[in-house]
Amino acid sequence: MVKIGYVRVSSADQNEERQIKKMLELGIEERMIFIDKQSGKDFERPSYQIMKRILRKGDLLYLDALDRLGRNYDGIIQEWKQITREIQADIVVLENETLFDSRKYREMGDIGKLMEDQFLSLLSYVAEQERKKIKQRQAEGIALAKAQGKHLGRPKINLQTLSHEQRQLLVSHYPRWKDREITGVEFMRLLGLKKNSFYKVVKEYESM
Repeated sequence: MVKIGYVRVSSADQNEERQIKKMLELGIEERMIFIDKQSGKDFERPSYQIMKRILRKGDLLYLDALDRLGRNYDGIIQEWKQITREIQADIVVLENETLFDSRKYREMGDIGKLMEDQFLSLLSYVAEQERKKIKQRQAEGIALAKAQGKHLGRPKINLQTLSHEQRQLLVSHYPRWKDREITGVEFMRLLGLKKNSFYKVVKEYESM
């Protein structure tokens, strides 16, 4: 039996360290922790697909929370069944081990499989209703903001909006970047900025 951990955050600027720490505390080897920085809308994620290819019968897959597996709950049910029944590995969701531990259902035989099906179906229904509520609240919020004349969208990033730490990194690493000691990609990663924002901030800094 091999312990495997799967970690997902929705975007590159989110921190995955909390999830990784949990996996390491469970005794999972670092090389067996698979990380995606990508939306959970589908399952076409590089590390997730690699993880599935190495999963074998009897292995144990750990997730921090069910939504780390994905956001599409119909897809979650399909993936859950494929992993636990076709591959015959097991899944444990740390956020709620009482409900989300496929080993418990497996030990109960055919009755356990029936209970697991009913539980997953109920989960899918509840999640679908929650998704509808969230979409409705978002639509109402956008409509209200527009009516009040508020600006919608991501906040603009410029030199003034950088954190104190980001400014320090900018000042200390700018000469290294200009001297080609570090690449633009490395500098962007240090600052936690995407390409357009990075060059905009640098241009502002140079004009000071």
